[in-house]
Amino acid sequence: MKKRIVLLGPPASGKGTQADRLSLAYGVPHVSTGALLRSECERGTSLGLEAEEWTGKGLLVPDELAVRIITVWMAEHGPSFLFDGFPRTVGQAIHLDEALQSTGVPLDLIFLLELPDAEIRRRIEDRLSCLKCGATFAASLHGFSDGVACPRCGSPLVRRNDDNALALDRRLEVYKTQTMPVVSYYGKTAPSKLFRIDAAKGTDEVFDSIVGILNRH
Repeated sequence: MKKRIVLLGPPASGKGTQADRLSLAYGVPHVSTGALLRSECERGTSLGLEAEEWTGKGLLVPDELAVRIITVWMAEHGPSFLFDGFPRTVGQAIHLDEALQSTGVPLDLIFLLELPDAEIRRRIEDRLSCLKCGATFAASLHGFSDGVACPRCGSPLVRRNDDNALALDRRLEVYKTQTMPVVSYYGKTAPSKLFRIDAAKGTDEVFDSIVGILNRH
């Protein structure tokens, strides 16, 4: 079984949902830089406050900040992961490769979840999030509204500060200018490990596509 997997994709492409399902199915930890940073924010640490200055504007946190929290996590938990939201820049991808090479365990697979901008906007407008555990839900699909208890942890579901048109425009621009080059980087350094998935399909179909690839490699 592959134990070092990266999930790439634009906002609302379902990275977190697929990582959760894969984690349950294969016992590999789902690691989200966003969730790790939210934990820091909840505790009011200096790291969390620093992160909020960026995420509140719909911007990616600096490479140094993201690398710091991921490095600490890997030191504590070992090199077995489903990364959701990391790496988001070429600098982060290079750092991850270097960290894995130093332990003699290379990255196994990279999945790119592709989604058109129009569908991204539709999903964002319909999204409710839990600021405590990081879970997200489609309001119309689940019949949820602002303030409803999160099914996972019981905290109120809300619309995130960066789930608005202006912040989304910024996030999409950042994704295209900073994260898409990561796809090109892996296309050059690990082309046999990079797979593109149509994220516009249903959640089950996307999951089955990923599992099919995992089972073949």
